Amino acid sequence: MPKDTNNPFQLLGRYSYLAFLLPVSTMVGYAIGYLLDKFFHTHFLYLVFLLLGIASGFIELIRELNKNDSGK
Repeated sequence: MPKDTNNPFQLLGRYSYLAFLLPVSTMVGYAIGYLLDKFFHTHFLYLVFLLLGIASGFIELIRELNKNDSGK
């Protein structure tokens, strides 16, 4: 069955996923860092994992947008 790329419901699902991608990856990175800070009694791991979460969110966002532009 061929994919209908002009289906508005598929486009809505795809772009709503992109809208939540960056905030969720940022929050997951922060949560992991916060929990590791509590476990190891440190005060800097939340920043490291926050930045890693932001970076991973941007990387995945760019990958998804490039995949949509190339028509795959």
